[in-house]
Amino acid sequence: MKFLFVLTLTLLMSKCSPSGDTVGPAPTPTPNPPVAVTNEMDFWLTKGNQSVVLQKQTSILAFGTTYNNYANIEVDDAKTFQTIDGFGYTLTGGSAQVINQLNAQKRQELLKELFGTNDNSIAISYLRISIGASDLNATPFTYNDLPSGQTDVNLDNFSLAPDKTDLIPMLKEIVAINPNIKIMATPWSPPVWMKDNNGFVGGSLKPEYYAVYAKYFVKYIQTMKAEGITIDAITPQNEPLHPGNNPSMLMIALHQADFIKNHLGPAFKAANLTTKIVAYDHNCNKPEYPIAVLNDPAANPYVDGSAFHLYEGDISALTTVHNAFPNKNIYFTEQYTSSTGTFEGDLKWHVKNVIIGSMRNWSKTALEWNLANDASFGPNTPGGCTTCKGALTINSSDSFTRNVGYYIIAHASKFVPANSVRIASNLSGNLNNVAFKTPNGKKVLIVENDGNTSEIFNIKYNGTWVTTSLEAGSVGTYIW
Repeated sequence: MKFLFVLTLTLLMSKCSPSGDTVGPAPTPTPNPPVAVTNEMDFWLTKGNQSVVLQKQTSILAFGTTYNNYANIEVDDAKTFQTIDGFGYTLTGGSAQVINQLNAQKRQELLKELFGTNDNSIAISYLRISIGASDLNATPFTYNDLPSGQTDVNLDNFSLAPDKTDLIPMLKEIVAINPNIKIMATPWSPPVWMKDNNGFVGGSLKPEYYAVYAKYFVKYIQTMKAEGITIDAITPQNEPLHPGNNPSMLMIALHQADFIKNHLGPAFKAANLTTKIVAYDHNCNKPEYPIAVLNDPAANPYVDGSAFHLYEGDISALTTVHNAFPNKNIYFTEQYTSSTGTFEGDLKWHVKNVIIGSMRNWSKTALEWNLANDASFGPNTPGGCTTCKGALTINSSDSFTRNVGYYIIAHASKFVPANSVRIASNLSGNLNNVAFKTPNGKKVLIVENDGNTSEIFNIKYNGTWVTTSLEAGSVGTYIW
């Protein structure tokens, strides 16, 4: 009996054995779930045909190491360049006037969209304003206008009153929305009684009024401060080699150096002003002008840097001046989009030159010209610009249009805050680009496809890369 029991137990165990032939088929293994790919890079796009404007894309962009033959844009944050002050526009008196035509709710919504720092805003961080009127005011004026033949060397009649209806109240609202916004101010003309032609158009500052005009700047900065508006920087004259505008004034480099070293600089020092003095503020075709001012050993210590426009010359002039004086700052302060331009043409040219070009040539700012105008491209002074198209067109009390200038700046201002640092990135074919590292450590790459065909390319960082594409004439901002 014992033998039979052992035999039976052995047979039963053999049927349960994993190696036994009589066991049924092995259970089907459960497949591993697919690995989810996490988006590692945000991508905001504007197409030249306007079918997409400043839209965040839903495609997943993840870093990898799979080899391909596409062009590489390699970003290297170990190589750093200038610190950024900001991106924005000139808030002309005319811009403030037309924005104030919006109803209260629409106007407040617009100002928050422009100057706020939340996800729904474009976070403009820098403004340029005029000291007195620019040519995009309805009429020319200064803050010390007198009847013909009168003078006011003590500036007893100085008053910001002409700007207290539109510009100054709007600046106060903007500062309330973004207390850190930086403001540069520049005159188109001094009071005409200080000029040798006694007129708003052209002429030059009389030497006997250099000291009075320096006090005019001091009084302006102090009075604006009393209004709650801090002026971070000034330039002595807008477009000093263009005396044909209304208003305007001719101020050659020799005279600007004299004014700065003997009057403006000492006046700022005596008044304990920290407002920066920035030379030139005109086109890239005359880098010898700011170099001449900076070469003056007595003017140089008072000058923070130089400012540029690009209606003539090449953007590389900024590097020419930087290389001559690497301890002085560079600012790009004006470029207008024209009423006769196209969205695609202006998007390409301005992003390539004003945004990417100025930043790759050491600028701390990139500013487009006027923020807003009406549907007739006004207001403007008699003889002022009639084709300057604002970033916004104010159509009615509850309607405005975002123009190409809005998107040119927004592709930088929304993603590259003040105190970001430009970092290295290589140029590749038609893919113009510039890269930054933000104060919170994010990397930002702005790319413009300047070619005529769509391009696939890699954004390479720390040995891995993301593969993406841009249609011809499109602009992309990539953030990771």
